[in-house]
Amino acid sequence: MKKSSTSVQELPGAAVRRPTPPPAWQPRTDPAPLLPDPEPFRVLGTPAAAGADPALLLRLYTELVRGRRYNTQATALTKQGRLAVYPSSTGQEACEVAAALVLEDRDWLFPSYRDTLAAVARGLDPVQALTLLRGDWHTGYDPHEHRVAPLSTPLATQLPHAVGLAHAARLKGDDVVALALVGDGGTSEGDFHEALNFAAVWRAPVVFLVQNNGFAISVPLAKQSAAPSLAHKAVGYGMPGRLVDGNDAIAVHTVLAEAMDRARRGDGPTLVEAVTYRVEAHTNADDATRYREDDEVQAWRAHDPVRLMERELLERGVLDEAGVEKAAQGAEVMAARLRERMNAEPALDPMDLFTHVYAEQTTQLAEQAALLRAELEAAADPAPSGDGRNAGSTAITGVTGGEAAGERR
Repeated sequence: MKKSSTSVQELPGAAVRRPTPPPAWQPRTDPAPLLPDPEPFRVLGTPAAAGADPALLLRLYTELVRGRRYNTQATALTKQGRLAVYPSSTGQEACEVAAALVLEDRDWLFPSYRDTLAAVARGLDPVQALTLLRGDWHTGYDPHEHRVAPLSTPLATQLPHAVGLAHAARLKGDDVVALALVGDGGTSEGDFHEALNFAAVWRAPVVFLVQNNGFAISVPLAKQSAAPSLAHKAVGYGMPGRLVDGNDAIAVHTVLAEAMDRARRGDGPTLVEAVTYRVEAHTNADDATRYREDDEVQAWRAHDPVRLMERELLERGVLDEAGVEKAAQGAEVMAARLRERMNAEPALDPMDLFTHVYAEQTTQLAEQAALLRAELEAAADPAPSGDGRNAGSTAITGVTGGEAAGERR
């Protein structure tokens, strides 16, 4: 059969189906107000510092000193075998402390695995904050009680959770804002983009704080993103992007406070990028010398957040040497208590293996729990090996009565 040379466009009725030309393209939102400033926002060392609240500055400084000591003590605990792993936030304390102090009691914090300091500055017990990293429990605290979500080890998965909670709070009429923390590496995950898109479309009361510390383990930011800044990514989702010096605690607090107020008013989310640096390795299991030079680390040590705040307060007369000593002593007391409590062996109940798996225990788990309970009871019972209960224990454990008796001795 000979094929027709008539195109679809020329068929009868095609003109009716042909769409009219679209109108001239217009942006849904004016992008200009959403763009971050060319340079990170700073307060310390600028005339704006004179207008900062002295009480807030002192509180930030005290928490910075405490946070630095917390980081060094937790790192030492890994070397002593008391922690399985610790991702230090040394050098990033300004972000952690400002994030905690900007929250109202009713607000929620959604941390990543590196944000134990933010949780502690929020008021969480330091030992409970380290429970996950010790390997005892997935979460060592009640998230609802403290308004701190579980520390998130998978990258960026906490961000959609923050959006969901914030959106639900808005639907219920609750005056709640969620503050979600993530590293620069987390911005390369799909969860980051999905969370920003949902948050912007729903105008959810959530603030995203990206702690850009330069590296996603060993991968520098330049190999993750070609954007002018991570804050620029906000524009693509229709929310404001803010760029701030992440080692300037009062600057981070100021920017976050504005973003939190904006969210609470119902004006939607904000993406804040805090430019900071991870002075120590990714974790105690990492060798950072393989992928960065010491000169780079030393340059950032000169921009240390604790020293920046201390110098500013001393120069302005807000702080004196006695105040410096008082803050240091308070941090040492905290570290000593943390050492003492972490050096105590945890009291673990093997039956907890079955406690929080399902709301209603399955038949198989119930059987396994019964077997383990019987074995534990038999091991704790000093009855002679001929006792029937011990015979049952022998069958379960696979050891002889003599061996079991020897272990008891």
